[in-house]
Amino acid sequence: MGAAGEKEETAILLEGRIDSNNAPDVERKLMAAVGGRNSEKIIIDAGKLEYISSAGLRVLMKLRKQSGCPLEIKNVSSEVYDIFETTGFTELFAVKKAYRSISVDGLEVIGRGFFGTVYRIDAETIVKVYRGKDSIPMIENEKQMARKAFLSGIPTAISYDIVRVGESYGSVFELLNAKSLHELVQDGDLPLADAIQIYTQLLKQVHGTRFEYGELPSYRERFLGYLGAIAGGLWEGQERRLGELLANMPEEGTVVHGDIQMKNVMVVDNEPMLIDMDTLGLGNPVFEFAGLYVAYQSFKEDDPGNSMEFFGMPDETVDEIWNRLVDAYFGFKGGEERKKTMDRIALAAAIRFLFLIETTDLKRTELGKKRIAHTAERIGELLKTVTQLSI
Repeated sequence: MGAAGEKEETAILLEGRIDSNNAPDVERKLMAAVGGRNSEKIIIDAGKLEYISSAGLRVLMKLRKQSGCPLEIKNVSSEVYDIFETTGFTELFAVKKAYRSISVDGLEVIGRGFFGTVYRIDAETIVKVYRGKDSIPMIENEKQMARKAFLSGIPTAISYDIVRVGESYGSVFELLNAKSLHELVQDGDLPLADAIQIYTQLLKQVHGTRFEYGELPSYRERFLGYLGAIAGGLWEGQERRLGELLANMPEEGTVVHGDIQMKNVMVVDNEPMLIDMDTLGLGNPVFEFAGLYVAYQSFKEDDPGNSMEFFGMPDETVDEIWNRLVDAYFGFKGGEERKKTMDRIALAAAIRFLFLIETTDLKRTELGKKRIAHTAERIGELLKTVTQLSI
C-alpha cells in the first residue's frame, strides 16, 4: 500500500474458468478488489486461469473502464492467449504469455556472442539464451526487427517462442539442420573462399535493401548517443571532432544488421539466413563494417588469445577472414583507396568498441583499462587523417 494520495499497483489473481455461469460473481470480486484504491495500474496474474469466455472478457473491459487505469494481464497460458488474440484483446491490453521453462544442460553450443549463447535443442530448433533476467524487451525487439527484415526480402530466421532458461530468457528458432557459416568454416565443411562468397553476397543483399528514414533506428543517431557514454575515455577535443564527423553524415535508408559476424549467419539447405536482428537499423555501411571490425580485430588487439577463445580460431585465420571479406566486398586490390576506407571503418569501430568497454564490467578490469587507453590513442591517430566517415 502507498502513502495517502500516492498511486499504487493493484495485483489480482485469476484462476479456474470464467464463463457466463460465474462471470457476475467474478465481476463483484474484482470491483471490490479495486474499489477505493488509487491505482496506477492493475496487474492480473492469469497463471492459473484455464479458460475465459466472452462474458469474462466483458468483465475485464468493465474493470478497466470503471478503474480508469491501465490493465496488464501476465502469465497467460498459450490456450488463453489464443482467446485474447482472436478477440482482439491483445490490442487493448498488455497481455503477456507465460514462458515455458527449458534446460540447456548438455546441449551443444553452436555460438557465443556478446549478449548471449546459442544452443542446439535438436536437429530442427536452436535457442539463443540472453544474458541477464531483464532481456525480454531485447527479445521482443529482435522479433519485431526480424519480421520487418523478412517482409523486406532479407533471409531471416524469425523466433516463434520465448522460453525461460533458469534466471534468463531465450528465443527459439526453427532452423532445420542448420549450421552457422562460422561453424562450417571452423569444421572444414566449407572452403573459406566459398564462405567468403556467400558472406559477401549476403552483406550486399542486406545493404541493397532500403527502408524509409524512421522505419528503423538510425545508426548515425545511435553512434552520436555512444559519444556521451564514452566521453570519460576520450582525449580532449576527441568527442567534439567525432561528433562533427557523425553529424556531417547524411541519413541513409540502407539497412545495417549491426552484428553480422559469421556466427550470426546460419546456413539452411545451402542458403544463408540471419539471426540476431535486435541490432537492425539504417545508415551507411561503415557502421556494419565497424561492428565486424570490433568482432574480428578490436577484441584481440590487446588480448592475443581472444580469437581462439571467442572464435575457436587462431589470430591468423581471423585476420584472413576479415581481410578477404573486405577485399571481396569492396573489390580492393590494395592501394590508397583501401587504406582510406579501412581508416574510416577503424575510427567508427573505435567508437563502438569504446562504448562496449565503458558500459560493461569490462571497464573495471586491467585489460579494460588498457583497451580504453589504447583505443583513445588510436582515435587520436586516425583523426589526423580521416575527414569523413561515410564509405
